[in-house]
Amino acid sequence: MNSLVSRNSLLDDFFRDFTPGYFVKPLHGDNLPAQIKVDVKEVEGGYTVNAEIPGVNKDDIHVGIDGNVITLRAEVKQEDKKTEGEKVLRSERYYGAVSRSFQLPAEIDPSAAKAKYENGVLALTLPRKSGPSVKRLTVE
Repeated sequence: MNSLVSRNSLLDDFFRDFTPGYFVKPLHGDNLPAQIKVDVKEVEGGYTVNAEIPGVNKDDIHVGIDGNVITLRAEVKQEDKKTEGEKVLRSERYYGAVSRSFQLPAEIDPSAAKAKYENGVLALTLPRKSGPSVKRLTVE
């Protein structure tokens, strides 16, 4: 059953063979992931998050903390640059954004949270908010 070829791939092969250059795939936009993949671990006093966001400048990554909800957003801006003496036949630009939100079991202390971006991986250290998260009310 695995050796069967799907109809879409046959049509793709047909058009690729008989119309080369007519259906051209974009040159840019491949660096932006379809979804940010995360690993969340509970550690002593909080959480660590590793998020894969390759091909993005650290200035274009935005991390939001709202109670126990973490929001990650990344933007990619790519432009082709023209150099002197070069004849441009085709020029493309790409702009895209991807975001992801998830909820943690406890509230996070935003003032003590840390973020580091290196080699396409965003590492977050998210300490729990100190003090009781549930307040008990006295009934009068």
